[in-house]
Amino acid sequence: MGAEQAKLVTAEWLAGEVDKPDLVVVDASWYLPSAHRSGHAEFLAGHIPGAVFFDHDKVVDPDSELPHALPSPEVFAAAAGALGIAADKRIVVYDGAGISSAPRLWWMLRLFGAEDVAVLDGGFPAWIAGERPVETGESNRLGTHFAAKPRLEAVATVEDVQRALDRGSATQVVDARSSSRFKGLVAEPRPGLRSGHMPGAVNVPMTDLVEDGHLKSDHDIKGVFAEAGVDLDRPIITTCGSGVTASVLAFGLARLGAEDVRLYDGSWSEWGARADLPVAVDEA
Repeated sequence: MGAEQAKLVTAEWLAGEVDKPDLVVVDASWYLPSAHRSGHAEFLAGHIPGAVFFDHDKVVDPDSELPHALPSPEVFAAAAGALGIAADKRIVVYDGAGISSAPRLWWMLRLFGAEDVAVLDGGFPAWIAGERPVETGESNRLGTHFAAKPRLEAVATVEDVQRALDRGSATQVVDARSSSRFKGLVAEPRPGLRSGHMPGAVNVPMTDLVEDGHLKSDHDIKGVFAEAGVDLDRPIITTCGSGVTASVLAFGLARLGAEDVRLYDGSWSEWGARADLPVAVDEA
């Protein structure tokens, strides 16, 4: 997947397109509980005109205990359609942090068959920085049909990760969590999870790909992965806490043209909770 399939658009561009009937704008804001922020509450207080709100905590696999577990194509299509999102529309996703949770929806939309999906660089802060208009309250966009065409080969399971971590495997596991969480120096924000990382994984904090809420240049992102020892020509599995910020890495890798990238949907919420899976901790 190259840069043309990992589209990044500016607030200036979006301002000229926001009223077009073939465009759907989606607020995909989500925050860790420790941030004490509500994506939906902030959407109601102000959002890009015409936008709809996608709730990462609700559009999930109802049979899984894991947070943000990927829903079935049927569940996702029903939720997207109810919001007025069609797979054949142009779609722009954004979040309230700049670049954080929006790439998760970009990844899901692409996974389930949408072709033309872009992320708003700088997110809602970039939109309001230009003193552009905002709407308040719930969206009144009419529902539609989302024709799902799943590409589930982009999803990695815990077994895939175990195989990738075997000595001699060509596949690299790249963790998007902060350095302190990866090293096991701090407690996980979700109760019941061990601290540390998968033995053999490498750490590329998603914040290393972002500067002042904007995605860094492709050149700088390439340097970040190179410094971490990530080979773009070898298979990669991205992971994080619950599958959200791992999508930022997936988006950045797609910008660079990396072709064999999967996302471990269970991420540390699954791995860190299972006593039968090994955990490594770095010295302080």
